[in-house]
Amino acid sequence: MRLIVLKPGLVLPALLLLALVHTSNSFSLAESFTPATSYYFSDFTPGQAPWEPGQPLNIEEVFKNYQYYEIVFDTDGKGITVIRYLKGKKESSEKYLILPDGSLQKK
Repeated sequence: MRLIVLKPGLVLPALLLLALVHTSNSFSLAESFTPATSYYFSDFTPGQAPWEPGQPLNIEEVFKNYQYYEIVFDTDGKGITVIRYLKGKKESSEKYLILPDGSLQKK
């Protein structure tokens, strides 16, 4: 059996690096999308962990789809509003919190 010896001067920097990597996932969505701007997607899967919105649709693709989703990120980057459209008409609207692990929680 081998004994692992940790150098005290390296433990804290290693823990800080792990914390930075873990928390960077929660900021990536807020940095990737402009708050209070509408983005359109062909599907919405809130159960993903971490949640990824997928490829946004351009305006021409939106009008070609039978069903699509409009997602608007809150100005604080901690929540989203999801509006479902069916045949171009608003069917439903839901709000979600973006949790630190990147998953979504319905408000």
